[in-house]
Amino acid sequence: MTQERPTAAASAPLWERDEEVAALRQAVEALCVGRPSSGALLMLRGDAGFGKTALLGTVRAIAEERGCTVWSARGGETLRSVPFNVVRQLLQPALVSLLPEEARDYLGDWFDLAGPALGITEPGERQADPEGVRDGLVAAVRRLAEREYPLVLLIDDAHWADQETLGWLAAFAERLDDLAVLVVVARRSDEVGGDSARHLDAVAEHSGRVTDLSALTPTATAGLTRATLGEHADSAFCREVWAVTAGNPYDTVELLAKVQDSQIEPVEGSAGELRDLNRSARGGGLVTRLEGLGVEATRFAWAAAILGTGISVDLVARLVTMSPDEAPRCAERLRAARILTEPDGASARAAVGELEFVHPLIASAVYHSIPDALRTAMHGIAARLLTDSGHGAAAASRHLLQVHPDDDAELVEQLREAAREHLAVGAPDAARRCLERALEEPPRPEVHAAVLYELGCATYLTAPATTIGHLRTALTMRGLDGDERVDAVVRLSQALLHNDQLEQAIRTVAAEAARQPEGPARMRLRAVQYMWEGIYGEAATPGRAERLAALARTCTGRDNSERALLILRGFDAMNHGENAEEVVELCDRALVNGRLAPGLGWTDTEWGIELLMMLGSSYAYADRLDRAESLFAEALRAYTSAGWSGGHLALANAFLGLAHRRRGRLKDAEEVLRESLRIAERVGRGLSLYWSATCGLVDTLLARGHVAEAWSIAEQYGFAPPYPSTIVLPDTRSVRGRLLIAVGRTEEGVDELEAAEKAAAARGGHNPVLAPWTVDLAVSLATQDPVRAARLASDARRQAERFGTDTAIGEALRCAAALETGRRKVALTAQAVTYLEASPCQYEHAAARIEHGSAARSAAELHRGLTLARSCGADGLVQRAELALEKLNRATGPTP
Repeated sequence: MTQERPTAAASAPLWERDEEVAALRQAVEALCVGRPSSGALLMLRGDAGFGKTALLGTVRAIAEERGCTVWSARGGETLRSVPFNVVRQLLQPALVSLLPEEARDYLGDWFDLAGPALGITEPGERQADPEGVRDGLVAAVRRLAEREYPLVLLIDDAHWADQETLGWLAAFAERLDDLAVLVVVARRSDEVGGDSARHLDAVAEHSGRVTDLSALTPTATAGLTRATLGEHADSAFCREVWAVTAGNPYDTVELLAKVQDSQIEPVEGSAGELRDLNRSARGGGLVTRLEGLGVEATRFAWAAAILGTGISVDLVARLVTMSPDEAPRCAERLRAARILTEPDGASARAAVGELEFVHPLIASAVYHSIPDALRTAMHGIAARLLTDSGHGAAAASRHLLQVHPDDDAELVEQLREAAREHLAVGAPDAARRCLERALEEPPRPEVHAAVLYELGCATYLTAPATTIGHLRTALTMRGLDGDERVDAVVRLSQALLHNDQLEQAIRTVAAEAARQPEGPARMRLRAVQYMWEGIYGEAATPGRAERLAALARTCTGRDNSERALLILRGFDAMNHGENAEEVVELCDRALVNGRLAPGLGWTDTEWGIELLMMLGSSYAYADRLDRAESLFAEALRAYTSAGWSGGHLALANAFLGLAHRRRGRLKDAEEVLRESLRIAERVGRGLSLYWSATCGLVDTLLARGHVAEAWSIAEQYGFAPPYPSTIVLPDTRSVRGRLLIAVGRTEEGVDELEAAEKAAAARGGHNPVLAPWTVDLAVSLATQDPVRAARLASDARRQAERFGTDTAIGEALRCAAALETGRRKVALTAQAVTYLEASPCQYEHAAARIEHGSAARSAAELHRGLTLARSCGADGLVQRAELALEKLNRATGPTP
């Protein structure tokens, strides 16, 4: 394991590893067979000292013999707080060797996202989305793997990798099927918990093989002992070596090396000395051995342990104020004592002249042997050295986190700056750690609230409940004033919303609006209040619609607060089924020359995504699908180019799918809704965006006639009560009711539709297209309760005429026709066709054509409906039309 050891001893970790070496060799050969080749991931798992690192060295040797490119990285116990540390070790050497324009060319659109995380370019001003950065890193490796084929990635000590790297690795492991790269991960069986364990378990799930390494047997230990010390080593001595080391390969190598150094004869009479020798290899024995090298060598080793990475003689000397002559001598003594060594020459991550510990066990023992107060002080000095060297606050933050609180205002500012740098590269957890540490200092009273606010913003994407506590506390303290206070209140309300505390979100902004004087701040807060009330699905605040309408009448759209109120009024009018032309006029007034106003764009954070989703939905259900599709496609482009691949991208896909579904482009709708659900699943179940994706996909599959698949999706993703308190588009109860009826559970379906009726009454009315329970319920009750069915159909017609769109009226006429027979049915279906022909909703048009053709026994009309259904991808309608044509042909003969 070091250059000083005998060859036989150096190979000790490979004793009894023939099966593992064969599997690794086979994986390398499979990678090299030629393109196309699918990727593979292997995991080596075992206790410290069981030979994981040696097996990775074997993989490197095998791969390089076959002409593979090999990149490697290693986690570190003291480096877990450094975001992207391990993935930077992997990729930086390849990328920094490229010219900037070459790196940008290889990474393409992902350069601006992955580049800052990898440390090869400066971050932008906007906070990076962690999911987007993760996807950018996955894309970066994919691009580089194509360039460097065949590529082997080796990750050692993954249990000590940073959370950002482990998140990337888990995501990358899912996407290896079509990528020619071999990944080998080594980790300990223990020393892992929380998110690290979750990520590593996800990696293991996608690995082709997880190998649990075992200790050496007594026979192997005896063979190793004789290979190292000579064949004259007797059996009793060999048995004691195994007993003392418990078959740990690393401990065995170290013990045998000490036996050689001590010139002990390997015979039974000397076996009693082995335990004392073994104790000097780790723990207290190692510390004693280190102290025996002298005070200066001990200080040098301590400084190396503090640095953890990038250990150079010069930097260590500066850290402990050691003379330039003494430092190299200390380094040499530590190398001779097998405590420090030079990195493997094949490792691209180490600079010339750097050192590393021979084994992580030694690094940990040395680090923990430093007296607590001194260790803290040395971290503080290391932070200053890094800062003075121009590495920035983020690089120094891992040391600052270890410094004891001391009411240091400068340290608070350094940690706040480090948090900003972490957020800019997509590492909110690292930012959170810095700000939490800043609070312990503590901050000065005048900045305490600001630190809490920044902490709330840092945890917003990952822990809404934590954000709520921080922001509530911040708002009780002095220091947040003016626009910053309003921002904090709005952010708090957003966190409450995402934590399913919508009523509290509404009360929070309402209370703050009441304490603000008339002006832009109050107008913004009132708009946010109406926005949250607008997506509250269970009940309307008494008089809300009237108050919002009165306020909107005073708005000309001169600023974004007024534009927001116009959008909210338009959505409210659409939701309650008021005149569609007025809905569109309100929405149009909120635009500037037909486009979103500056500050109201999809990636602008002042107002949030909900407002623009309301705008697009209003257009979608008011039969202005061209504008809705344009808005949602713009959202998809904006989030993709900005690297926002979390909840925002999921919602953009969900609402684009909604627009495609309304248009009748069912195949396109299904595709983007499945993508939305895939992203939503990654973000987390239970959120509104998850319901939007699931409900939209079930609705689309039902429209396509894929009932069994729709039921399967509903079962798989929990599309059943209880429903979220926010409005979900399309309406959850209407879709669930239709699904239950489609699978033959009619009574349950009717119950769901009646629940939708009650929910609509609680909200004060509904749009018959947005929540079409009226139509579905009327058709379901046609035989068992024709009087009620007729009343429902009449109500649907009245509501549709009030709303006034061709789609709404056409659908109401289809509903009325479903309850009729004979000439009355023919007349009503003909009227439905007339309206729906003018509608942009081609699926409903196709259905009306087929129903009219069946009622009128018109082959020509059935053919028209069949053509439309095929263009929509509505397989159920196609089958219905074909059956109707077949029946008609049997009765009247074939028609062209």
